[in-house]
Amino acid sequence: MSDHVMSDEDVVRRLAGGSGRPRRHNLMDRFINGIEMIAAFFVGIVAADIFISVLLRYFFSFQIPDAYDFGRLLLGILIFWGIAATSYRGTHITVDLVWANSSPRWQRFIDVFATLVLLFVVVVHTYTLFDKVIGTYRDNVLTFDLRLPTWPFFAVAWIGDVSAVLLIAIRTYRLIFHPEAMERGYQIKPVE
Repeated sequence: MSDHVMSDEDVVRRLAGGSGRPRRHNLMDRFINGIEMIAAFFVGIVAADIFISVLLRYFFSFQIPDAYDFGRLLLGILIFWGIAATSYRGTHITVDLVWANSSPRWQRFIDVFATLVLLFVVVVHTYTLFDKVIGTYRDNVLTFDLRLPTWPFFAVAWIGDVSAVLLIAIRTYRLIFHPEAMERGYQIKPVE
């Protein structure tokens, strides 16, 4: 009988299928986790904006100035940071019909090819969004009520898109050179 008493964290890790030892995070993993935390922060900001706006409008007949503009601009920021958060982990919506019926070698090939296509598309999108940031800055586009410039919101969204490019590039590198570093969040299991 062992005299070792497991901590609550070790029990949770073991129940989740881990070894009981904490996973070591290198600089790249911390960078990825940081981007995911920023995306989660923007989810909270958008939810708070909507909740507070509805609460004030319906119970106190008061509207936050530029609430619509802020909601629209914050939602744009949320979308681009969300793309960054889901692109690395591969947790976005996928169609796995061909992939699921392929050998592991072909699955890896399909993963690399799909990630390269995604990288190309997001790089082009990041370039065009940068053009939008410059355009809103030069045109001095302002919000309706408070007359605040909108280009900083577009710039924060663009930074989220740049983060998506970086994470997709990291994912591509790891898929090609270090496939063991990629976590498989889910496995397709046959229904019995």
